[in-house]
Amino acid sequence: MRLKFIPPLMPTLVDRPPEADDWIHEVKFDGYRSQIVKDAGGVRIFTRRGLDWTSKYRDLAQAAGELEVESAIVDGEIIVLNDDGLSDFAALRKAVTRRQHDLYFVAFDLLHLNGHDLRDMPLEDRREILASLIPEGQRIQFSQPLPGEANAIFHLVDQAGLEGMVSKRRDSKYRSGPSTAWLKTKAFTIDEYELLGVEREAGKPAFALMADRNTGNYVGSAFINSSRAIRERLWKRVQEHAGPAPKGMKRPATQWVKPGIIGRVKHLRGEDDLRHASLQDFREENGNGGS
Repeated sequence: MRLKFIPPLMPTLVDRPPEADDWIHEVKFDGYRSQIVKDAGGVRIFTRRGLDWTSKYRDLAQAAGELEVESAIVDGEIIVLNDDGLSDFAALRKAVTRRQHDLYFVAFDLLHLNGHDLRDMPLEDRREILASLIPEGQRIQFSQPLPGEANAIFHLVDQAGLEGMVSKRRDSKYRSGPSTAWLKTKAFTIDEYELLGVEREAGKPAFALMADRNTGNYVGSAFINSSRAIRERLWKRVQEHAGPAPKGMKRPATQWVKPGIIGRVKHLRGEDDLRHASLQDFREENGNGGS
């Protein structure tokens, strides 16, 4: 039987992890959500949106072919580890095209096995079966549960520089699409970005529009919740450095600035663009300014 891609269950983002005992907690890996499908036709690896990327993941497909199952659908994340042993999204993009041997697939759910649809089975049982299928020390690894109390786990995850954690109801069935049976709690990090301008509308919070310092591409806005002194100094600096709008950007309530003001932004880890971001401070490119 030819198996088809199953759209993934998508966790809901929350501020704090659930504390009850009926949850399993795992590391939130910083990689590409992917699905391995093995059947009589061989192995295929799909992206989160169902694109067949088997040709990009040749080594992982070969490793999946060695799993001792007739057919299976495995949900997981493709990652690359950095020197500290943490999943590294920037390195992952390069590895997909240049360093296949650095790719790992971290498996965290089993949707189908040997002709049986397992999605109505409790998560805890699905994971127990999955763990028994994956040999240790191979390119395909099992996402181990994190022992301990939820808030303590999250504190350790944050301190370790990991993206966050995912909490899953032990008895939950697998249902494609957004779900509250899985909750993701993300850690924050602070990075520097180029300030493009400040958006100020009457009666609304002010936002700093930020760009990647290497590419100059817009990456999102950051809420300006700094101290009043920093806000006033920033607005003065913005007016002194007024410049034209970047090409293609039209935001009428924005005061654009010339390049040279760098903002320190607190934001969620592991996102391509800024999410839940706030401007902490700023400086000028030559090192002056800020606090």
